[in-house]
Order: sequence, then C-alpha cells, then structure tokens
Amino acid sequence: MPDPLTQELALLPRLGVADLRRRYAELFGETTRTGNKAWLVKRLAWRLQALAEGDLSERARQRAAQLANDANLRLSPPRPRSTAPVAAPDRPARLHGKRHDRVPPAGTILSRVYKGTTVHVRVLEQGFVYEGTFYPSLSAVAKAITGSHCSGHLFFHLLPKGVAS
Repeated sequence: MPDPLTQELALLPRLGVADLRRRYAELFGETTRTGNKAWLVKRLAWRLQALAEGDLSERARQRAAQLANDANLRLSPPRPRSTAPVAAPDRPARLHGKRHDRVPPAGTILSRVYKGTTVHVRVLEQGFVYEGTFYPSLSAVAKAITGSHCSGHLFFHLLPKGVAS
C-alpha cells in the first residue's frame, strides 16, 4: 500500500490551478498569484517532500548560499567555438545582392565594447570575420557575440544619421 506522501504527490497534477494555489497558501503560509500549473505542482511536491523527509541542514544551506554568492552567473550558455580556421578573404561570396551603404569598406575593423570586452570584427568584401570565423552578415556576428538575435547594424552602431539608437 502506497504511503500518504506518494498518494498526495500523485494527486497534485490532477488538481486545478485554484486548488493548487489554495494548497500553496496552506503549505507556505502565503498566497501566490501565479497561474503556472507546472510550477505550482513542482513547488508543492518539493515542499511536501521537505516536510515529510526533512529539509536541508543548516550547513548545506550556508554552503549553497556561499556558492551562489561566489558564482559568475551567465544569462546564456557559451557559444561553441569553431575548430576550423577560416580561409582568407578569397572565400566564395555568400551574400546575395549589392552591399549595403551602412557597411564600411572592406578592410575596416569594427570595434565595440560588449560586457567589458572589446570585440573586433574585420569587414571583408563579401562578409565578416570574428575570432577567425567567417560570417555572411553583421547580424550573424552579433548573434555569435550575444547569443541571441539582434540587428548587426544596431549592435555595431552603424545607423544612418538622424536615427536614434
């Protein structure tokens, strides 16, 4: 016969959000405004197990707090590095159409400080090189640097005159 904790844990996913919020208030002594059922189920399951089997020791809590204070937290994982070096500017053209007026001439080095590090990108006739890797567009370079999509022209401040950044 299953123990009461196992039965209660199995029942949580079948409850509605209102019932989960009510149970949350009972277990935590405070209300919650969230309507995220998955989060409520996980949080309630954790609390039920902690009450039944014991919570973290004070020593474990102190060590966790110490580790959290010492950690260099990243908002996104590091991008994998390419192992193959890029050929010189004689690489075949990958860009279609004519070159945009906002892009500086080939040979220009674009620099920008991002998160305390100065980033240098070399402009080629048909693309860009950043840390030895060829990119067909400034947006692709900006994505490699930031980890998320953004306009390369905005990232490198290559806006037409009169346009605010």
